[in-house]
Amino acid sequence: MERMIIFCMLFFCSSTALTAAPHKIAKYKQLFKTIKLLETTVKDKDVELLHTPENPVDGCLFTAVTCFQKGTLKLQPENSQVNSTFTQTIKVLKRFTFSNPGKQCESSCESYEKKTPKEFLKSFAKLIKQVIR
Repeated sequence: MERMIIFCMLFFCSSTALTAAPHKIAKYKQLFKTIKLLETTVKDKDVELLHTPENPVDGCLFTAVTCFQKGTLKLQPENSQVNSTFTQTIKVLKRFTFSNPGKQCESSCESYEKKTPKEFLKSFAKLIKQVIR
C-alpha cells in the first residue's frame, strides 16, 4: 500500500511538472509575438535612445528583462492611429514577469549601450527567443 501511495505521488508530481513547462513556453511565445507587434507601431525617429542589454549571460536574464521592461515605458507610438494598440501592447509587456530571478548581476541598465527603439525591441525579442530554447 505504501508503495502505491509513493507511486501515485510521483506520478502526480511528474505530470504537473510536464504541464507547467508548456504553459511557460506558450507565455514566452506570446510575449515574443507582442514584441514583434510593437516593433511595427513604435516611433523610431526623434526619440530618446534606450539602454539595450545584448547577449546577457544566463544568470543575468532577469536583470536584462527588467531593463527591457523599464525601457518599454519610454517608447512612443508611431502615430495617433496606432495609439490604442500600442498602449495595450505596452500594458502586456509591463505585466510580464520572468520567473527565474537567478543571481543579481553587477551591471546596471545604464551600463548597456543606447540604441533606437526598434533595435531595442529586436534585442528584447532575441532575448525572449533565447529563453524559449
